[in-house]
Amino acid sequence: MSTYSFGNVNGPAHFGDHGQTQINHAHAHPDLPTMMDLTDRLIEALRAEYPELVPQGETIMAQFQESADDGLPPNRGRIRSALETIAIAASAGTGSLAHTQQLFSALGL
Repeated sequence: MSTYSFGNVNGPAHFGDHGQTQINHAHAHPDLPTMMDLTDRLIEALRAEYPELVPQGETIMAQFQESADDGLPPNRGRIRSALETIAIAASAGTGSLAHTQQLFSALGL
């Protein structure tokens, strides 16, 4: 069994990406207006599919709004907690889950 380091060229076939791939979620700074628009769509989907989870969506929006007001990064812990609550309750194939996954990805959570 072999292991390959995909961060460097490895072996005679030159597997790897020659150091091109950089995953840096720790310092993700998403575009705030885009995140707020996506959160609006999440809240709309929650209203239609899971009305009991709308407060979670509103929590996320409040964090983005606070970030817009004070210029500091949004509270990722509160956002993650709200997204996880939605992800646990939302069924596969729903718009709510799709928007939740997009936010997780965009925020690097």
